[in-house]
Amino acid sequence: MSISIKNVSKFYGEQPALQSVSLNIKKGEVVGFLGPNGAGKSTLMKIITCYLSANEGQVKVCGKDVQEDSLSIRSKVGYLPEHNPMYLEMYIKEYLEFIAGVYNSPKERVSEMINITGITAEQHKKIGELSKGYRQRVGLAAALIHNPEVLILDEPTTGLDPNQLSEIRSLIKKIGKNKTVLLSTHIMQEVDKMCSRVVIINKGKIVDDQSISYLQEKGVDLETHFHKLTQ
Repeated sequence: MSISIKNVSKFYGEQPALQSVSLNIKKGEVVGFLGPNGAGKSTLMKIITCYLSANEGQVKVCGKDVQEDSLSIRSKVGYLPEHNPMYLEMYIKEYLEFIAGVYNSPKERVSEMINITGITAEQHKKIGELSKGYRQRVGLAAALIHNPEVLILDEPTTGLDPNQLSEIRSLIKKIGKNKTVLLSTHIMQEVDKMCSRVVIINKGKIVDDQSISYLQEKGVDLETHFHKLTQ
């Protein structure tokens, strides 16, 4: 199992952010993670990527415990946060070479990721000169630079125009064939088009976990289903 989450709880003071969350995700799955604002999506993603510690429960990534092997796990996980911090004065290629150096990745990975994410024509620009869509591509290239087994994407399509949405969607689907992908989004159509499975969280608890094919077979409208479970 690429990601194994058992009875995980997280509290901010007395406020519960996650309550006994359990979830398993296999290699090759692209899982859409849905929930209202404040439901616990980003908190769980930060725990999986070792940016936060849970108060209770256990999380394993690629068989390793996040509390005991955080350095090893960071080498196996690519993370694109919702508000991705980047050095805006750096050139794209320069920035990706810097990230590759952090992970001790071979320099060839930089050119490979520039090609895969479709930023070849922009690679000599500064990040601060890029559109939102191209910045997302740079963030995705950085998350993939060390060839991680697991990819965690927090709102990867926010602020993109329809053409950019289509391109990023195709890219994520392509990547997801060989990796484990967990992505959060507020755009229901993106889950239908990108994901093989959907997990819905509300008030820190998992309220549904279904395959997209099952929902489609049953004629379930995802947006209506989501509102019913989270209101």
